[in-house]
Amino acid sequence: MITVKKVNKRYGEFRVLDDLSISFPKGKVTSLIGGNGTGKSTLLGVVSKLLNKDSGNVFVVDQDISDISSKEFATRLSFLKQSNHTHIRLKVRELVCFGRFPYNRGKRMCSEDCCIVDRALNFMELEDIADKYIDELSGGQRQRAYLAMVLAQDTEYVLLDEPLNNLDMKYSVQIMRTLQKLAKEFGKTVIIIVHDINIAAYYSDYIAALKDGAIKYFGKTEEIIKPEILKEIFGLDFEVIQRNGKPVCLYYN
Repeated sequence: MITVKKVNKRYGEFRVLDDLSISFPKGKVTSLIGGNGTGKSTLLGVVSKLLNKDSGNVFVVDQDISDISSKEFATRLSFLKQSNHTHIRLKVRELVCFGRFPYNRGKRMCSEDCCIVDRALNFMELEDIADKYIDELSGGQRQRAYLAMVLAQDTEYVLLDEPLNNLDMKYSVQIMRTLQKLAKEFGKTVIIIVHDINIAAYYSDYIAALKDGAIKYFGKTEEIIKPEILKEIFGLDFEVIQRNGKPVCLYYN
């Protein structure tokens, strides 16, 4: 379990995270929702140790992340940032192989490493373009390649900052199904920032709604996807209907 306790983060006079506390359920998919500038990306940055917090604590299981070495941390938690760029000309398979670096430290990959890389390529349907260069791919293909790299890292905790950017509907659904599978079948804890409220409503086990740098609402998906809560978070009128036992949010009014 990842637990965040009273974390604060400022940029100048602007407080991005304001005494934020939350415990993310183990082995579940939790979506972070909220408007722009509410602290979602900053929260993931702090949890992943890419950003320094001003105060508060973050725990993985019962260990403060500040006490975990970078080498060990990389085998326990993986993070895909919103924007990813590589300045080295790499093929897709080579990029995905970087996910094994925390384990082999750049040495020759063993058979287990190769098997995990092949599985990640298969999950993302990248086998046919595994030998193409990243800079030859479409935006959606590149995004799937970076996601495959994260899958190859094979960590218990997977953090994703808007991974559905640049993806069409088919691959957005594919990725969310893959994340569900990682949680349900492999027990991984997935925390994802999602802007499509219907994607969040359909594929998440839990939803955390952020506003003004704090967790305004947190609970099981059916507890959060309610018109009054969504209106407070997004400032829009919502209608929530049910289709095949899942909520569908209508807000084009």
